[in-house]
Amino acid sequence: MIPISDRLESVRERMLRASLRAGRRLDEVRLVAVSKKVDADRIRSAAAAGVRDFGENYIQEARAKIEMLPDTLCWHMIGHLQMNKIKYAPRLFHYVHSVDRQEVLDGLEKLGKPLRLLFEVNLSGEPQKHGTTIDGLKRMLESVGAFENVKPVGLMTMAPYTDEPEEVRYVFADLRRLLEEVNRQFSLEMTELSMGMSSDFEVAIEEGATMVRIGTALFGERA
Repeated sequence: MIPISDRLESVRERMLRASLRAGRRLDEVRLVAVSKKVDADRIRSAAAAGVRDFGENYIQEARAKIEMLPDTLCWHMIGHLQMNKIKYAPRLFHYVHSVDRQEVLDGLEKLGKPLRLLFEVNLSGEPQKHGTTIDGLKRMLESVGAFENVKPVGLMTMAPYTDEPEEVRYVFADLRRLLEEVNRQFSLEMTELSMGMSSDFEVAIEEGATMVRIGTALFGERA
């Protein structure tokens, strides 16, 4: 098995090359290690190698692991958030990337705890993917000015899976343009673009990603 430290070095080198091609610095892009189905020991190994941001998809799995790991790590909820589980989000996570409907947005605000939010937008229109529409995003953003607890910081999307990342470059470019548009329209200062995964993160970085969600390239294939 390839050591996580070696995998991390390879991922960071690819991130660096993509950043340079786009005229960006590597420190402008945050590596979020997707630790779904990864045990606590392997997460510790990644942390020892220098990873500080970890993304989880399921509340129950995340709770079991986060309690065993150092509180110096930064945790991101990147999976679909169910209403009956949102009460756990502020206790476990620093960021939620997957706000895709008004009831989740309102529910997180009502919890009265500080939390940084990204809105998940389904730009590809794939029915099997979560995420709001552009119109749905704008309806949610109409309400955030009155919120006191949660802070909108950016947008998230998932591109269609493909062996040819160039085929999905448009998705990442569209999300960047959408962020610029809604910032102007709603007088916001959101800066985060969570986009790009193991199969396409280099193209996402070239198109402005500030967070890339890397699982397989870092931890290998999972069951």
